[in-house]
Amino acid sequence: MGTSKYNKVALAMAGLFAMVATSAAAQPFMHVGGLTTQPVGHYDFCQRMPAECQPTADANSPTELTRELWAEIVNVNNVVNIAVRPRTDMEMWGIEEYWSYPVNGYGDCEDYVLEKRKRLIEQGVPASNLLITVVRQPNGDGHAVLVVHTSMGDFVLDNLEMRVLRWNETEYSFLKRQSSQHAGMWVGINDDRDILVGSVAAR
Repeated sequence: MGTSKYNKVALAMAGLFAMVATSAAAQPFMHVGGLTTQPVGHYDFCQRMPAECQPTADANSPTELTRELWAEIVNVNNVVNIAVRPRTDMEMWGIEEYWSYPVNGYGDCEDYVLEKRKRLIEQGVPASNLLITVVRQPNGDGHAVLVVHTSMGDFVLDNLEMRVLRWNETEYSFLKRQSSQHAGMWVGINDDRDILVGSVAAR
């Protein structure tokens, strides 16, 4: 990448961070409730990969959102969204739900999430602030996204959206997410925003 192009990217990242830092979004943090059911696909994933579903450290405070971290979050979202091509679990595995990392450059929404989570953990973001989250799309379909719990709010990394948005800037209805204290446990989300959504239950 040439110097001028690099500078343009850096300026764009800085501009995005400035917008995030100065925006006065209401309810920047989700309101979570008590323990709830673990998605079947995640339960199976934990049985196959128990090291991924252990109690997490440093669960009491959000990650400090710096310019550098913001650039890394945006970069990871973009890189994984471009590198992985969508393919359903039925097409890949012959079953409805099978959570895994992308295989040969293919995966569904949960696979994108797992890959983004792994990459951000490798960059030093605590697992307790990288939370797989189940949502309902406006058309009623279930979907999974990665939520990064930061000092400036809860941000969504999504394979259907190249922008990184605060959770309350999306059109999703948020249902449940991993517990910040234990990667194998899930908590409900009290999403009381006025959003028109379908009636089909999320998987």
